[in-house]
Amino acid sequence: MPEKKTETKITPERVSDRLVSDRKVRAVAQAGSFDTDFAWAGSRPLFVTFERGLSSPHTESRAGVTIERFPYEKLEEWRDWDKAQQEAPLALLATSRVAYDPTGFYGRIQRTLWNLSESQLAAHRSGLLFQAEEMLAESVRAYTGAGHGAQEQLLALADARDIALKLLYPALLTHQHAWPEFEIRLPHAWRAVAGLRFPKAVYRLENLYGFGGEAEARRVLLATRGLGLLEEERLARTAFQAGYYDGAVRYLRDETARTQRRDLERWAFISSARRDKLSTLLGVTRSPLGPAALDLVKDLIEDVREGQ
Repeated sequence: MPEKKTETKITPERVSDRLVSDRKVRAVAQAGSFDTDFAWAGSRPLFVTFERGLSSPHTESRAGVTIERFPYEKLEEWRDWDKAQQEAPLALLATSRVAYDPTGFYGRIQRTLWNLSESQLAAHRSGLLFQAEEMLAESVRAYTGAGHGAQEQLLALADARDIALKLLYPALLTHQHAWPEFEIRLPHAWRAVAGLRFPKAVYRLENLYGFGGEAEARRVLLATRGLGLLEEERLARTAFQAGYYDGAVRYLRDETARTQRRDLERWAFISSARRDKLSTLLGVTRSPLGPAALDLVKDLIEDVREGQ
């Protein structure tokens, strides 16, 4: 009888060893809460690499392990703060844990991010606020005014959340020289990190998402069925079981807006059953819509600017 082959299990340690031994890879770091004191059931291994021969960044996910790959040239370029703040994933780089860095460039990038002066942080905050104002103005032009209906109301809400999460929350943390980590527990993180010092800003963030604790999380999870959100539902359910109800809701609201945007754009032409599910996932009855959502972002911009 032929000998039965045993499958080699993919583990973070094996992935790290494989990456470090690859001659194209010139730096490796691990990010996220996996394998730290803050790990929980939903933590997933996340690696950051800089590699020769890549023309652009890309993400690879396999067997529960995600690798964010960047061209080696960026490892050299992002040592310069002016260049890094324009295009680098600053929070990812600042909060990752270096495993392999023979050139020392990764460590230098991190030291730069950890030791920014107050004037540099203020300038970075201004840049993020400017981007937020530009995106807000574009959304106001696109989704408010005469002749706009339900689909514009929903698209405005999706844009409002996007601006708040990707630009205004990182800008808020510059007041205390902190970097966000965008895991599924994000609402619990922003309360812990910013809730006491910036209650007005955090209140507006919460209002945009229309949280409702365990009951709302249960409703949102049930609404994922039939929408092709199997992987998203699985991770959100893990968060739910761990008690991170608002984290599960935030994640599913944002993932729904991202993956189902085509349905939002043709809202009047999809089935009523699908509209009902998407409405629950997006939190239509609990969140500000259209101009109200965009006005909330306008107020949030001022809160972040003033550090409130």
